[in-house]
Amino acid sequence: MNTREKHTAIELPQGGTRLLLHCCCAPCSGAIVESLVESGIRPGLFFSNSNIAPVEEYELRKAELIRYAAEFGLEVIDDDYDHHAWLSAVKGLEREPERGRRCTECFRFRLLRAAQYAAREGYDVLSTTLASSRWKDLDQVNACGQWACSRVEGAPIWWDKNWRKGGLQPRRCEIIREQGFYNQLYCGCEFSKNHTSD
Repeated sequence: MNTREKHTAIELPQGGTRLLLHCCCAPCSGAIVESLVESGIRPGLFFSNSNIAPVEEYELRKAELIRYAAEFGLEVIDDDYDHHAWLSAVKGLEREPERGRRCTECFRFRLLRAAQYAAREGYDVLSTTLASSRWKDLDQVNACGQWACSRVEGAPIWWDKNWRKGGLQPRRCEIIREQGFYNQLYCGCEFSKNHTSD
Protein backbone atom coordinates (compact mmCIF):
# COMPACT_ATOMS: atom_id res chain seq x y z
CA MET A 1 0.00 0.00 0.00
CA ASN A 2 1.28 3.47 -0.84
CA THR A 3 1.81 5.19 2.50
CA ARG A 4 1.49 8.59 0.83
CA GLU A 5 -2.25 8.26 1.25
CA LYS A 6 -1.83 8.03 5.03
CA HIS A 7 -0.26 11.45 5.55
CA THR A 8 -2.13 13.53 8.09
CA ALA A 9 -2.50 17.26 7.37
CA ILE A 10 0.07 19.26 9.31
CA GLU A 11 -0.35 22.67 10.92
CA LEU A 12 2.35 24.88 12.36
CA PRO A 13 2.15 25.26 16.15
CA GLN A 14 0.96 28.32 18.06
CA GLY A 15 -0.18 30.26 15.00
CA GLY A 16 3.22 30.10 13.33
CA THR A 17 3.47 31.20 9.72
CA ARG A 18 7.09 30.58 8.61
CA LEU A 19 9.00 27.36 9.25
CA LEU A 20 12.74 26.91 9.12
CA LEU A 21 13.47 23.20 8.89
CA HIS A 22 16.98 22.17 9.83
CA CYS A 23 17.81 19.29 7.48
CA CYS A 24 20.53 16.76 8.21
CA CYS A 25 20.27 14.91 4.87
CA ALA A 26 17.87 14.07 2.05
CA PRO A 27 16.89 10.58 3.32
CA CYS A 28 15.76 11.99 6.67
CA SER A 29 14.08 15.00 5.03
CA GLY A 30 12.17 13.33 2.20
CA ALA A 31 8.84 12.39 3.78
CA ILE A 32 8.86 15.43 6.06
CA VAL A 33 9.29 17.89 3.20
CA GLU A 34 6.69 16.09 1.09
CA SER A 35 4.11 16.10 3.89
CA LEU A 36 4.72 19.77 4.72
CA VAL A 37 4.29 20.86 1.11
CA GLU A 38 1.15 18.72 0.77
CA SER A 39 -0.18 20.54 3.85
CA GLY A 40 0.46 23.95 2.26
CA ILE A 41 3.63 24.68 4.28
CA ARG A 42 6.69 25.74 2.33
CA PRO A 43 9.64 25.61 4.72
CA GLY A 44 13.05 27.11 4.33
CA LEU A 45 15.47 24.16 4.37
CA PHE A 46 18.54 24.95 6.48
CA PHE A 47 21.56 22.75 5.81
CA SER A 48 23.81 23.34 8.82
CA ASN A 49 25.92 20.24 9.36
CA SER A 50 29.51 21.12 10.19
CA ASN A 51 29.75 17.75 11.92
CA ILE A 52 29.98 15.94 8.59
CA ALA A 53 33.44 14.75 7.57
CA PRO A 54 35.14 14.71 5.22
CA VAL A 55 34.03 17.80 3.28
CA GLU A 56 33.37 15.61 0.21
CA GLU A 57 30.75 13.74 2.23
CA TYR A 58 29.22 17.08 3.26
CA GLU A 59 28.98 18.22 -0.37
CA LEU A 60 27.43 14.92 -1.46
CA ARG A 61 24.71 15.05 1.21
CA LYS A 62 24.01 18.71 0.46
CA ALA A 63 23.70 18.04 -3.27
CA GLU A 64 21.14 15.28 -2.66
CA LEU A 65 19.03 17.64 -0.54
CA ILE A 66 19.24 20.41 -3.15
CA ARG A 67 18.19 17.96 -5.87
CA TYR A 68 15.15 16.85 -3.88
CA ALA A 69 14.17 20.37 -2.78
CA ALA A 70 14.18 21.50 -6.41
CA GLU A 71 11.26 19.16 -7.12
CA PHE A 72 9.16 21.31 -4.77
CA GLY A 73 10.70 24.65 -5.70
CA LEU A 74 12.09 25.01 -2.18
CA GLU A 75 15.19 26.93 -1.14
CA VAL A 76 18.09 25.21 0.57
CA ILE A 77 20.03 27.62 2.77
CA ASP A 78 23.62 26.43 3.00
CA ASP A 79 25.14 27.44 6.33
CA ASP A 80 28.90 27.98 6.53
CA TYR A 81 30.77 24.70 6.86
CA ASP A 82 33.13 24.94 9.82
CA HIS A 83 34.28 21.52 10.93
CA HIS A 84 37.09 23.01 13.05
CA ALA A 85 34.57 24.96 15.16
CA TRP A 86 32.46 21.83 15.50
CA LEU A 87 35.49 19.82 16.64
CA SER A 88 36.12 22.44 19.31
CA ALA A 89 32.52 22.14 20.49
CA VAL A 90 32.83 18.38 21.04
CA LYS A 91 36.44 18.36 22.29
CA GLY A 92 36.92 15.74 24.99
CA LEU A 93 33.83 13.81 23.93
CA GLU A 94 35.31 12.00 20.95
CA ARG A 95 34.94 8.54 22.51
CA GLU A 96 31.36 9.04 23.68
CA PRO A 97 28.86 6.52 22.26
CA GLU A 98 26.12 7.52 19.87
CA ARG A 99 23.25 9.27 21.73
CA GLY A 100 25.77 10.32 24.38
CA ARG A 101 27.16 13.72 25.41
CA ARG A 102 28.96 14.27 22.11
CA CYS A 103 25.66 14.06 20.26
CA THR A 104 24.11 16.56 22.68
CA GLU A 105 26.87 19.09 21.98
CA CYS A 106 26.65 18.36 18.25
CA PHE A 107 22.89 18.98 18.16
CA ARG A 108 23.28 22.14 20.23
CA PHE A 109 25.96 23.46 17.86
CA ARG A 110 23.87 22.93 14.75
CA LEU A 111 20.49 23.93 16.16
CA LEU A 112 21.88 27.09 17.76
CA ARG A 113 23.05 28.19 14.32
CA ALA A 114 19.61 27.37 12.96
CA ALA A 115 17.88 29.38 15.71
CA GLN A 116 20.18 32.34 15.07
CA TYR A 117 19.46 32.26 11.34
CA ALA A 118 15.72 31.89 11.94
CA ALA A 119 15.68 34.91 14.26
CA ARG A 120 17.62 37.05 11.76
CA GLU A 121 15.41 36.09 8.83
CA GLY A 122 11.99 36.30 10.51
CA TYR A 123 11.07 32.63 10.79
CA ASP A 124 8.74 32.03 13.72
CA VAL A 125 8.94 28.22 13.93
CA LEU A 126 12.02 25.97 13.97
CA SER A 127 12.18 22.19 13.69
CA THR A 128 14.67 19.57 12.52
CA THR A 129 14.74 16.31 10.60
CA LEU A 130 17.37 14.90 12.98
CA ALA A 131 14.94 12.82 15.04
CA SER A 132 13.23 11.24 12.03
CA SER A 133 15.82 8.49 12.23
CA ARG A 134 15.27 5.67 14.70
CA TRP A 135 18.99 5.91 15.49
CA LYS A 136 18.43 9.26 17.20
CA ASP A 137 16.91 9.95 20.62
CA LEU A 138 13.82 12.12 20.10
CA ASP A 139 13.95 13.57 23.62
CA GLN A 140 17.64 14.42 23.26
CA VAL A 141 17.07 16.22 19.96
CA ASN A 142 14.10 18.18 21.31
CA ALA A 143 15.95 19.19 24.47
CA CYS A 144 18.75 20.57 22.29
CA GLY A 145 16.29 22.45 20.09
CA GLN A 146 14.61 24.02 23.10
CA TRP A 147 18.03 24.91 24.52
CA ALA A 148 19.06 26.57 21.25
CA CYS A 149 15.90 28.66 21.00
CA SER A 150 16.26 29.73 24.63
CA ARG A 151 19.71 31.20 23.85
CA VAL A 152 18.63 33.48 21.00
CA GLU A 153 16.83 36.80 21.32
CA GLY A 154 13.75 36.82 19.11
CA ALA A 155 14.13 33.10 18.52
CA PRO A 156 11.37 31.08 16.88
CA ILE A 157 9.11 28.58 18.61
CA TRP A 158 10.78 25.18 18.88
CA TRP A 159 8.48 22.63 17.23
CA ASP A 160 8.97 19.23 18.85
CA LYS A 161 7.03 17.38 16.17
CA ASN A 162 7.50 13.61 16.12
CA TRP A 163 8.33 13.07 12.46
CA ARG A 164 8.18 9.28 12.78
CA LYS A 165 4.39 9.19 13.12
CA GLY A 166 1.48 9.78 10.76
CA GLY A 167 2.76 7.38 8.11
CA LEU A 168 6.01 9.30 7.71
CA GLN A 169 8.40 6.52 8.73
CA PRO A 170 7.33 4.02 6.05
CA ARG A 171 7.00 6.84 3.51
CA ARG A 172 10.57 7.86 4.35
CA CYS A 173 11.79 4.42 3.22
CA GLU A 174 9.71 4.57 0.05
CA ILE A 175 11.09 7.96 -0.95
CA ILE A 176 14.66 6.80 -0.41
CA ARG A 177 14.00 3.97 -2.89
CA GLU A 178 12.01 6.13 -5.33
CA GLN A 179 14.61 8.88 -5.42
CA GLY A 180 17.63 6.59 -5.33
CA PHE A 181 19.08 8.77 -2.59
CA TYR A 182 22.64 8.38 -1.50
CA ASN A 183 21.89 6.85 1.91
CA GLN A 184 24.93 7.12 4.17
CA LEU A 185 25.73 4.47 6.76
CA TYR A 186 26.90 6.79 9.55
CA CYS A 187 25.54 9.96 11.11
CA GLY A 188 28.20 12.25 9.74
CA CYS A 189 31.17 12.86 11.97
CA GLU A 190 34.34 10.81 12.01
CA PHE A 191 33.54 9.63 15.53
CA SER A 192 30.11 8.25 14.61
CA LYS A 193 31.76 6.43 11.73
CA ASN A 194 34.20 4.80 14.16
CA HIS A 195 31.59 3.89 16.79
CA THR A 196 28.58 2.74 14.78
CA SER A 197 28.18 -0.33 16.98
CA ASP A 198 27.30 1.74 20.07
